[in-house]
Amino acid sequence: MIPHDSIVALATPSGAGAIAVIRISGQDAITIGNSVFKSIKNKELTTQKTHTLHLGHIMDDFKTLDEVLVSIFKGPNSYTGENTIEISCHGSTYIQQQIIQLLLRKGCRMADPGEFTLRAFLNGKLDLSQAEAVADLISSDNEASHQIAMQQMRGGFSNEIAKLREELLNFASLIELELDFAEEDVEFADRTQFHDLLNRIEFVLKRLIDSFAVGNVIKNGIPVAIVGEPNVGKSTLLNALLNEERAIVSEIAGTTRDTIEDELVIGGIGFRFIDTAGIRETEDVVESIGIRKTFEKIEQAQVVVFLFDSSEFKVSGLKLKVELEKIKNQFPLKPLVIIGNKADKLKEIEIENLKSEIPEILLISAKEKLGVEDLKNRLLAFVNTGALRNNETIVTNTRHYDSLIKALEEIKKVKFGLETNLSSDLMALDIKEALYQFGMITGQVTNDELLGNIFANFCIGK
Repeated sequence: MIPHDSIVALATPSGAGAIAVIRISGQDAITIGNSVFKSIKNKELTTQKTHTLHLGHIMDDFKTLDEVLVSIFKGPNSYTGENTIEISCHGSTYIQQQIIQLLLRKGCRMADPGEFTLRAFLNGKLDLSQAEAVADLISSDNEASHQIAMQQMRGGFSNEIAKLREELLNFASLIELELDFAEEDVEFADRTQFHDLLNRIEFVLKRLIDSFAVGNVIKNGIPVAIVGEPNVGKSTLLNALLNEERAIVSEIAGTTRDTIEDELVIGGIGFRFIDTAGIRETEDVVESIGIRKTFEKIEQAQVVVFLFDSSEFKVSGLKLKVELEKIKNQFPLKPLVIIGNKADKLKEIEIENLKSEIPEILLISAKEKLGVEDLKNRLLAFVNTGALRNNETIVTNTRHYDSLIKALEEIKKVKFGLETNLSSDLMALDIKEALYQFGMITGQVTNDELLGNIFANFCIGK
């Protein structure tokens, strides 16, 4: 059921600031706002036009709480689809609390997390995937995640799913009609056209499912583990990448005994770098724990950067190759970037020898910050940003991904049924299940538990 009570919440971050915005939405939002607002021109908010701004004071009986600007948005032409007002007050936490407490006494209740966006969904202002994109937009912290969230919020993903669902629904209706005339043995749905439609739907679903591999890393960042023996410059490399002294650097082997993590945006994509403890045989209990954690982080990482001291290659080259093979064998599916550090100490002949021994090597000097940009470009190459550049629909939401996989399974069942002349009533069941999964994405099929899980992750004022 669509609620009609009025809700209130702070729409700006909590804490002191120059300005704070308090949002009210509901059937009586404007009336409640009017009861505490005194316009400098004696206007009544209830008689003002929508999308107008008014200067005045918030009054608690005869006590003035603050001078404010009140914005009016009348339903259905508002974010929530309901009557909405936004009070822009001074950002004192005391003022914010006093105004919200006054509005609660006047008949509002505190909004639940995401309740403004939930009401926008319930009132048909957004579908469910667009509503989820609002949360993604708020949490986006790089260009790529922002671009995807904007595209989804504008309805790019929804429109693609809605179009497929509509076409499938049309054929489902014809097949249902055939069931009503089962005794006459009539076919209303053209089987050739239906087969073409199923092939097209299967193609689109596979493309959307495949895009999740890119979308997931763009949304959550790409974990990169920096590994290697002690004292080869792992912490120096992390500091060079971040352009700050994030990790302690010393000449003492085994300085890093725990993992250090930090994030960096490269080419609009978020990368989470993990500086790990140096891998070596040791009897130091604390260092041993750090080395064990190193292998755990390699397991979790999507890209592994293996760093070694290129100036020591002549002496320890064989040992290095053994370590490399060990990591390759233990983690065969993980992209591996092999980096020779301290390249500023090498002679030209040594550089040529290294490149002939390890063709894929990248030579850098973390201390002198030479070759760091080349490393960034190498890492960026692991992310397929072609779909992003072409503004294609990219799936980032695990719930959508799950529904797409289930929908594809059902479409394959329908296709198999069509090819093996399965009876219309059995095919109709699989079509209904596919339509159900499409509806789960856009919100045409919902339940309270699903909505509760989605909107519980929103901030209060959204």
